[in-house]
Amino acid sequence: MKPSLAPGATATSKLTVDRSRTIDFMGEKARVYATPMLVRDIEMASRELLLPHLDPGEDSVGTRIELDHLAATLIGMPVELKVTVAEVKGRAVVLDIEGRDSVDQICRGRHNRFVVDLKTTEARLAAKAAKAGIA
Repeated sequence: MKPSLAPGATATSKLTVDRSRTIDFMGEKARVYATPMLVRDIEMASRELLLPHLDPGEDSVGTRIELDHLAATLIGMPVELKVTVAEVKGRAVVLDIEGRDSVDQICRGRHNRFVVDLKTTEARLAAKAAKAGIA
């Protein structure tokens, strides 16, 4: 990790809610941004913030998320997800999350990520696959 990874680093990710990001279980008139897709978008926004602060061969993985999904967002609405580094402790990073659509604040929360070495991770996963009998 580079020394530039420090509290206060912030990035805003922008997206538009499309059909693939919505729930389908309440019918067409109630298609809104699905919480699992919001979590995925937060993970991606957080990773994108961290990548420029990581060394070659490093990446990050999510380890925890605390999220209040506050308001429904309709198909076609724009969303801004703001992620801010709150803490860095070794390879553990805590990010604050805020999200808005064009009308409401839609979420707030915290997301924890861990910086990993890709080669070490690949070796650990290969060992687990072998132990599980997965080719």
